[in-house]
Amino acid sequence: MNKLNIKLLSFLALVLISAPIFAQDGTVNINQPKAIEKLLEFKKDIKTVETYKIQIFSGSSSFTAEKVKADFMSTYGQWPVEMVFNTPNYKIWVGNFRDRLEADRALLRIKKNYMNAFIFQPKKD
Repeated sequence: MNKLNIKLLSFLALVLISAPIFAQDGTVNINQPKAIEKLLEFKKDIKTVETYKIQIFSGSSSFTAEKVKADFMSTYGQWPVEMVFNTPNYKIWVGNFRDRLEADRALLRIKKNYMNAFIFQPKKD
């Protein structure tokens, strides 16, 4: 090893050894209103709402999925519609139904134009 490498290694060793000497300790105090604690407790008590959706399309073509979505929205305007991509398919999901009965009623109407439609519960993240 030449002199330059030895000096460089010595300098790096000195820096690494002396780094902990300059470390700082500290404490963090969080001041928050009592209302936030109450909200957090309230959130724990709330049950997650299970919703139902209706799938009207599943296929590998984004163009076809967009067309199905547009056609559905022009025919049935009362329910929200979303396109979801689950590899390798595009899916068109309809609604955000609070209970199975509400979803069943919607499915009866939707099945007239989308025979392969079905009800499902989306997975929670």
